[in-house]
Amino acid sequence: MPNKPLLICAFCLTPMLTAQDQLKPILDRLDKIEQENRALRSELLQLRIELGRAKPDSPLEAPGIGERMEVQESRTAELAQTKVEASSRFPISITGMALFNAFHNSEGGGGSQYPTTASEAPSAANGGGSFRQSILGFRFQGPRVAGGGRVSGSLYTDFWAGSGSSLNQLLRIRTATIEVDWKNTTLIAGQEKPLISPREPMSIAQVGVSPLTGAGNPWLWQPQVRIEQRLALGESAGLRAQGALFQTSESRTEVPDDYTNLLDPSRPGYQGRFELWKNIGGGGRLEIASGFHLSTSRAAGYSIPSRIFSLDWMFKPAEKIDFSGLFFNGRNIAPLGALRQGFILTYGDPKAVRTRGGYGQLAYRPTSRLSFHAFTGQQDDRNEDLLPGRIGKNLLFGGNVMYRLAPNVILSFERAGIRTSYIGAGIRKVVHYDLALAYQF
Repeated sequence: MPNKPLLICAFCLTPMLTAQDQLKPILDRLDKIEQENRALRSELLQLRIELGRAKPDSPLEAPGIGERMEVQESRTAELAQTKVEASSRFPISITGMALFNAFHNSEGGGGSQYPTTASEAPSAANGGGSFRQSILGFRFQGPRVAGGGRVSGSLYTDFWAGSGSSLNQLLRIRTATIEVDWKNTTLIAGQEKPLISPREPMSIAQVGVSPLTGAGNPWLWQPQVRIEQRLALGESAGLRAQGALFQTSESRTEVPDDYTNLLDPSRPGYQGRFELWKNIGGGGRLEIASGFHLSTSRAAGYSIPSRIFSLDWMFKPAEKIDFSGLFFNGRNIAPLGALRQGFILTYGDPKAVRTRGGYGQLAYRPTSRLSFHAFTGQQDDRNEDLLPGRIGKNLLFGGNVMYRLAPNVILSFERAGIRTSYIGAGIRKVVHYDLALAYQF
């Protein structure tokens, strides 16, 4: 039979080709689902290993409902350990620093961990270790208020209260604030440093009180209400105007025992600060501010004025270096947290002690992990306003080096020398050494 050409109907073949084309996406989808199943089975095996229910080389069996519930409960428990929620459903974060200090003071330290003045009476060298400067804090975010403002705040505590022995370290409040922030205005109520002394030298050796206490840094954390108004002066400059109603601590002034009960423990103070800032090219910045404090101490029916004028600054000419500090001048500064001799009260008329002082700090950060800080400060009270035995001048000079072992772990070594001049008794000296390890959280 002669060969005949095989004729294939194109219309008959078309349905077959179309079916294969339709099956290919389905097969690809099934293959993808199988890969995802294998990944899920591997993850489940890892979870069972962590829960102690399987060995790494054991075959994976389909988990039952009870086992799946246990895995879910374990994950829920892990989330509960890392989440803090207020009863009002607004977020709260825990922050702070676990801080260990190993310290040594030469003769003249008076037995304290970090002396703020050299002791007038002879005292032996001392040293030891302490966790009592560790800080535990809380930060919170609140609701929106009228005008688009946002409520926020913080509370910081430490263990500096008590006798200082290893088994007598009591919790106390350091600072606390409730803030309402609008676009250009902020209202703050809380416990903070004096408005005229907002900056701090950098130190983790002296944390229980501010660094350079009694040597140019008025620091006392006191209740107050503040208001701040911000004004932009172009894209790279601005002005901040701040005012505060500040509660002074009059017990900071030493008076004769006969007058202790005749001294008002606190008085209202009025503070203002005006800051001009400007960004400089290359990561630089300049901040400079003038301020004032006005209050009146009351003792035994007398009124003793407190009048302080201040100038503080921060100059950062480049990203790795900055210079900051404070200068003040006036009288009766003790209620703000300085040397305890704001006024002299004898059996005659009281007399406010005239004073001036301040501090400066130079910081250099060659790398993101390493930083150097050198600082000096003093409080110089007018000698003719003082009685014998009081402090005419208290001078501190020192520095530290800090290295970040990890982003939140800091190792620091600090050395500081203190020279205290006593009226009629001469100069006393003490040298302080501190090796600190801090874990920030």
